Amino acid sequence: MEDVRKKPRLNVYQIEKRNAFLFLWPYVLLFTVFIIVPIIMAILLSLTQFDSVNFPKFVLFKNYIYLFTRDKIFMQQVLPNTIKFALIVGPGGYILSFFLAWCLAQIPHRPRTVLAIILYTPSMTMGIAMAVLWRVIFSGNEAGYLNNLLLNLGLIKEPIQWLQSPNYILGIMIFVSLWGSLGVGFLGMLSGVLNINSELYEAAYIDGLKNRFQEIIYITIPMMKPQMLFGAVMSVVSTFSAGAIGVQLTGSNPTPQYAGQLIYNHIEDFGFIQYEMGYAAAVSVILLLLVMLVSKISYRLFGTRD
Repeated sequence: MEDVRKKPRLNVYQIEKRNAFLFLWPYVLLFTVFIIVPIIMAILLSLTQFDSVNFPKFVLFKNYIYLFTRDKIFMQQVLPNTIKFALIVGPGGYILSFFLAWCLAQIPHRPRTVLAIILYTPSMTMGIAMAVLWRVIFSGNEAGYLNNLLLNLGLIKEPIQWLQSPNYILGIMIFVSLWGSLGVGFLGMLSGVLNINSELYEAAYIDGLKNRFQEIIYITIPMMKPQMLFGAVMSVVSTFSAGAIGVQLTGSNPTPQYAGQLIYNHIEDFGFIQYEMGYAAAVSVILLLLVMLVSKISYRLFGTRD
């Protein structure tokens, strides 16, 4: 008789494992193509001297050595500006998002929805708002809203060049960024607050909880750690990738006397204006490491071990 070998049947675990892989592989493919491969290419490009015309020439770590030892603009202007901007806008926008999300959760559904839309809208119209609204407000002539107000109040004698003065530009960038920082992270926190079981608060007050502050510390924050982690990561990414704000406000890259120059602008300056692609890639790798470091700290603070 002919030996007929039957194909072994898959058990339930193997079928579930196969199905999980089938659902997962499109994400893995997209993540590899659009995240992993570009990162590897950026790292390799950072080890070269490349002007986008001639063939890349490997120079190993010369770009990084130049960045930290001879690029005075990066060390004295760009890096300090980025750190100041990130330390204020990141935590400031994060705390503001949580506070407003908690406040909105205390009011009825309809007014909460309207206020949430009002607060979220600026994050969707940042480019338009900066071009139309903020440049008019901070205009350097007498027609500028802020100059006109200060002149009428007698606080200044002549118009101030708000967007061209190195004394004011970084502060204005921080203010405008805080105004527009209520984005996806804010919505995530709002959903986190609203999804907390109200019975937990009732039980906590029975057990001795005394006020709203203790309610936030002992109930609200621990119960919405996943949303807070999401908000923290979104805040980190948006803060360190900011740069268009300075260019749109001042109308130039680099910004006046590099007073509002961030790492993003430095990459754009060398990559797409001076066409030093290898050096721009080295700066982008440093930016990636900064984002990964701060994201790791955020995960340590708000991540769970479950």
